[in-house]
Amino acid sequence: MSNELYAVVGHPINHSKSPRIHSLFAKQTGEPVEYTAIQAPLEDFVGTVRQFFEAGGKGLNVTVPFKEQAWALADSRTARAEKAGASNTLFQDNQGQLVADNTDGKGLVQDLTANHGVQLNGARVLILGAGGAVRGVLGPILEQHPVSLTIANRTVAKAEALTTLFADDADATALSACGFEAPDQPFDIIINGTSASLQGDLPPLRTSVIGADTVVYDMMYSLQTTTFNQWALDNGAVRVLDGLGMLIEQAAEAFRVWRGVQPNTASVIDALRND
Repeated sequence: MSNELYAVVGHPINHSKSPRIHSLFAKQTGEPVEYTAIQAPLEDFVGTVRQFFEAGGKGLNVTVPFKEQAWALADSRTARAEKAGASNTLFQDNQGQLVADNTDGKGLVQDLTANHGVQLNGARVLILGAGGAVRGVLGPILEQHPVSLTIANRTVAKAEALTTLFADDADATALSACGFEAPDQPFDIIINGTSASLQGDLPPLRTSVIGADTVVYDMMYSLQTTTFNQWALDNGAVRVLDGLGMLIEQAAEAFRVWRGVQPNTASVIDALRND
């Protein structure tokens, strides 16, 4: 059986761990997957996608800065992609129509709950940021029924827009928006959805948001403790987690969408931690 072609597309792309992750999934499952990385020109993402599928490609992962373009390009979208307003996973259906999916939120929730045993159900959650990364994970977080979900952002209006967008998904969850400096009570879980940590910057949070049992999750990841997670540890967080597991879990969900096979992620997480 000849291999079927998949790829990740972005700009830049040489840092991507996706080819390594998916090659490990393919080896583990025996699926005939060949996976590569494509750097699309900033001005021709659409042409790159069309060329890939016209050449027989089966599925694409999409990373920055093209997730919104992928969403707009698709002929149809899954419910989770529709709400996320962005797509990190593309494939063609049986009629050759381009379908957009978003597996980021599933990846985050799976990493928190299954890999780390952190329960979102009934938790008081603070999420930082109101950009595409946060919008992409709000739906799956709300499906876990936290008792409250507060979205804090530098521009409060952007956070408020997200509370309006996801109001129908909140069910019994108390959904609210505020600026970074407003929260002053401890949360059970704090999720950093900003990219500030990679630049060594921190949102201007009060240290009182961290209590004795607070778990902090930075959606970014690095070989060293991220700036945000170090701040959390310095101020008493009981546990800090980074986004490597989320990266691998969203990839596993994309692999399942494409191949109908669920790879095991534990060994892949270990492998990338030790790379």
